[in-house]
Amino acid sequence: MATIDAASMDKPLAWVDQREQLMLAPYAMRSIHSTGRVHPEAEHPYRGPFQRDRDRILHSSAYRRLSGKMQVFTGEMGDYHRTRLTHTQEVATIARTIGRALGLNEDLIEALALMHDIGHPPYGHAGEDALDECIADEGGFSHNQFGLTVVQEIEIRFHEFPGLNLTYESLMGQLCRVDKDFKGRKPLLEVQLVDAADSTTYDAHDTDDAIKLGLTSIEEMKHLSLVAESLKYVRQNYTSLNEDLLRKALVHRLIERQVTSLLSHCVEELKRYEFQSVEEALASDFVIGHPSELAEQKAELETYLYERVYRHEDLIKVREQAQLRVKQVFGAYCENPDFFPQKYRGRATNVGINRMAVEYIAGMTDNFFEETFHKMFG
Repeated sequence: MATIDAASMDKPLAWVDQREQLMLAPYAMRSIHSTGRVHPEAEHPYRGPFQRDRDRILHSSAYRRLSGKMQVFTGEMGDYHRTRLTHTQEVATIARTIGRALGLNEDLIEALALMHDIGHPPYGHAGEDALDECIADEGGFSHNQFGLTVVQEIEIRFHEFPGLNLTYESLMGQLCRVDKDFKGRKPLLEVQLVDAADSTTYDAHDTDDAIKLGLTSIEEMKHLSLVAESLKYVRQNYTSLNEDLLRKALVHRLIERQVTSLLSHCVEELKRYEFQSVEEALASDFVIGHPSELAEQKAELETYLYERVYRHEDLIKVREQAQLRVKQVFGAYCENPDFFPQKYRGRATNVGINRMAVEYIAGMTDNFFEETFHKMFG
């Protein structure tokens, strides 16, 4: 077992590498092979580069603000449902579970998972669409691209450089979310895994929240093959469940079914390929994902969620009101830049008033946005 000692602490990354050699598969991204950071830094004596990335993201202001940003449902609908922060935490824990079983780098996986939604504006995708319209003539707005801007430029945690100065691997993982075909390069397996965990997470928890909030019901969803299969398993293994426990057991099974399917499929594929390096894995046609049958079941569930939940009339009303307010606040900032706090005005000079208005709004929580709107318009 790799344990740290005084000698290891004098040789940065020595202990980390020793531990990773024992625990990681040959196709996993190892800390010692990181290509470094934009601004060079000395390695830490007992924390690997991806651990440090994770910690920097975790301690950032933008990450904390995710607790005040809606995932799908608003605070007016109660306090049971997920926020952008709890969604992120669920993605991270599912991704780490799968990553550990596949022998991938859990530290890099967790850093990627904690960062993946850090650029989301208030009001979820409704807010994102409104900001994109506001600045359509200047390149538009993408929460994935803004996430990169946050960690590279806006977050100020150090005197020596702007941003969090993350490793190239973490930055490239986020960049692959911006451009899926970036320079024809396939993402690291750790990056692919976080995307799969994201999908697994929202399929289950959006189902959970929608049923809990009464926007749909188990009865209305039982024709969906993934739900039907999971419901059958639950009823075979549990009896006399009340409505609340039935919903919880169903959601648990939805997660378990997806994770087990992905793991079983990937383990068999990885055995077949027998990759001996990261480069071999990236040069192949192997991708982390579900077998075709489950992929089709997930697609069916996601279509239902889009049509019956995300487009529910109660949510459409909130969405339309939110988008109108976002555009009004954007216009107010553009007309009167003095509304910006003093410390942000320098950036407005660098990127332009319109872009600064979009970035400032994107950083707001739902509640802070509402306060700002009412201060501006009464």
